[in-house]
Amino acid sequence: MSRIRSVAASALEVNRRTVLAAAGAVSLSAGVGYALHPTDSRAATPPAEGEAPVSDSRRAAATAPLAPYSKGTTLASVAAPRNGSGYRRLGDGPGWKRVVRAELAAPKSGRAERRTALAAFVQFTDLHLMDVQHPLRLEYLRSHDVHAWRPHEALTVPGAISLVERVNALRGAPVTGAPLHFVMTTGDNTDNNAHSELEWFMKVMSGGRITPNSGDPRHYEGVQNSGLKLYWQAASGARDHDKALGFPHLTGFLAAAIREVRSPGLNLPWYSTVGNHDALPLGCYGSHGDRYLAEAAIGGKKLMNVSAADAKKLQDTIKNAKDPRATGYRDFLRAHARSMRAVTPDEKRAPYTQADYLKAHLDPAYQGLGPVGHGYSSANLDAGTQYYAFRISDDVIGISLDTTDAGGHYEGSIGTAQLKWLDRTLKDHKDSYAVVFSHHTSTTMTNTRPDPARPGEKRHGGAEVVSVLSAHANVLAWVNGHIHKNVVTPHQASGGRSFWEVSTASHVDFPQLARVIELVDNKDGTVSLFTTLIESAAPHRTDYADLSQTGLAALYRELSYNAPGANRTLAGSAADRNTELVLKKG
Repeated sequence: MSRIRSVAASALEVNRRTVLAAAGAVSLSAGVGYALHPTDSRAATPPAEGEAPVSDSRRAAATAPLAPYSKGTTLASVAAPRNGSGYRRLGDGPGWKRVVRAELAAPKSGRAERRTALAAFVQFTDLHLMDVQHPLRLEYLRSHDVHAWRPHEALTVPGAISLVERVNALRGAPVTGAPLHFVMTTGDNTDNNAHSELEWFMKVMSGGRITPNSGDPRHYEGVQNSGLKLYWQAASGARDHDKALGFPHLTGFLAAAIREVRSPGLNLPWYSTVGNHDALPLGCYGSHGDRYLAEAAIGGKKLMNVSAADAKKLQDTIKNAKDPRATGYRDFLRAHARSMRAVTPDEKRAPYTQADYLKAHLDPAYQGLGPVGHGYSSANLDAGTQYYAFRISDDVIGISLDTTDAGGHYEGSIGTAQLKWLDRTLKDHKDSYAVVFSHHTSTTMTNTRPDPARPGEKRHGGAEVVSVLSAHANVLAWVNGHIHKNVVTPHQASGGRSFWEVSTASHVDFPQLARVIELVDNKDGTVSLFTTLIESAAPHRTDYADLSQTGLAALYRELSYNAPGANRTLAGSAADRNTELVLKKG
């Protein structure tokens, strides 16, 4: 591999190099997947001549010596229950130890003293920023499946802002202390494919004031003030199913949940990968262009309650991919029209298209610290693609895939053109290590339904993607989300070629995590990937009297822990959390 610099090198030199790389200063490839050109990148702080933009906070960090930085990570402490049964309050629990994984290469003694840093970055995934008053939401499925609606869903925005605050507080990578290059979101940034949510996401990441409300600007209109016992009526004295489980009565909760909040924006460049909830209405319907559903999304009627039998029937059609074009869903809504409740119409709830998504990323109003387009370019917009490659550092490239199947259903695949582009990009950059990003995991790319925009193009599943990645010795990792669970999987190919698949838990379901990933050369014929999980900056302990932005973020975590029907295994095993993943050099 090409130039590799030591962790002991000048921190200022490393910082200038990594920020320049993360700003998209090197164009990687032509074709339908694109990297940014140097002229595409701007940032808030004017750069010196010939220098990439660097924020004030990054300039300050650059003067500090490199040293491991575990403060604020799950190595130091993790939210844990304080009481033994019922509704459980959270507090500070012991951190998670690091586990060395040797399935793909034997770790050699003395590597800690020899290692040099290649790159360090943060992965966000499955933020699921929700417009919880949206008329097309499927909350009523809770009558059959209790986890189909979560009591904390109104707090996704302050929760995500607190995650941004956590990253901004990190003063270096946990193992090497190297500057963090960038943040990558691996999809499901929004939940309902609504313009309102897309605006909130862009402001969470790049900074700005957000009012997480739609419809009536004066008050909340949705299931949590419906009076229905099916949902947690937090601000009401009424007895509901969740209060029977110990959920608190919180006067002022709904008013606080839709109150304006402020995101500082990331103090790092950030990149974006698309997920099924970003690309498809409700994350599962290939129904863009359906007039009835588009009008229902911005209209004044909302369904909040159906029978358990009807809920099961609808959920089964979604899970079994029996209605990818939403024709059955449209009929379902029409059949329940008389049961709908009046809400305030709002055009901001309209579904957004692929072009809308790209234009939002290219909008200067949401640039933050860049790069322009956050990975996407005007060439993506012209070609109708959402995949690209970018330079992470001198020795590492990043590749962002679009694994959503526009034909419908929540599982994924990619088309032949994208698969060939992936293979070509890896081949063209064989002298650089590669990290691949996607929303779907290898095991959830099982949906090969044709893309309506490219009906004659074959779709390819996860096994074929693994085969392509395994053919290239420079691939180190495939980083993804979608399953809301920490899972680290070794992939071993013939000829000694191998890579790690790193799937990270969501930030909507407990334990609400993101992940720092560091790449290092051990100078002994092996490379290590260090993965370190982080929580949001909100305190583990909640105060029910504190409905401030920070207090709501803490409550978001505690409510998610107690959500009825919540999966308690999403943190994964110790070997899926804080790890050292060892690989042979290609």
